[in-house]
Amino acid sequence: MKKFILSFFLLILLQSCKNEPQHLIKIEGKLLPVNSEITAKPSIENFIKPYKEKVDNEMSKVLSFTPIDLNRYDGELESSLGNLMADLCFERANPIFLSRTKKNIDFSMFNFGGIRAGITKGNVTTQHAFQLMPFENSLVVVELSAEKIYELIDYLISQNRAHPISKHVKFQINKGSHSFKINSKEIDNTKTYFVLTSDYLQNGGDSMNFFKDPINLYKLDYKVRNSIIDYFSETDTLTTKLDGRFKNTAL
Repeated sequence: MKKFILSFFLLILLQSCKNEPQHLIKIEGKLLPVNSEITAKPSIENFIKPYKEKVDNEMSKVLSFTPIDLNRYDGELESSLGNLMADLCFERANPIFLSRTKKNIDFSMFNFGGIRAGITKGNVTTQHAFQLMPFENSLVVVELSAEKIYELIDYLISQNRAHPISKHVKFQINKGSHSFKINSKEIDNTKTYFVLTSDYLQNGGDSMNFFKDPINLYKLDYKVRNSIIDYFSETDTLTTKLDGRFKNTAL
């Protein structure tokens, strides 16, 4: 009888401990407005203060100077800022590529939308570089066939936008015809060409699919933004102009 009673109470205990399935009945949300009524905690502000001051000092550091406003809208198919960006990236990347491959880059090309901010006349700071290129894109060199270069040309014609191209290219469009020269030479169908761009575009970003599946791909391990900062740091006064490298003569 004693064993029966113990077994009975043990059974009741096990039943009471059984986990019942849980069911979600209702979800409630509450809007918490961010306004002046929310005050900062002094302890947190004091903790982050030295880090904030360090970042502020670094971002406000003067790197260079520009005597004119630089933006991506001051030309039809080229811009002062686009020309500067394409040229400086080439200048910073080519020595790296040459040292590794014993070859030179033929030209550089980027996208209009990749220029995220202009630079006003005056001192140029680190913050300007971050505003110009806020993304973590890196420089790469693609080896393209002449056929891919023709695809690149068709893309530029169809887009009709000021995509940054380095000074090594002279591209003239006219009604029903065009001329595209690389380092003053017509495209050689038997050659391959080394084009500097970003890893984002090389992966087909902005529909630049001609950069995908190149003959060879060279990663320089050099961020676009870092090349901009390095160039600004080594250049006392920025100089650039609209030089007709990409022009529609029918306009």
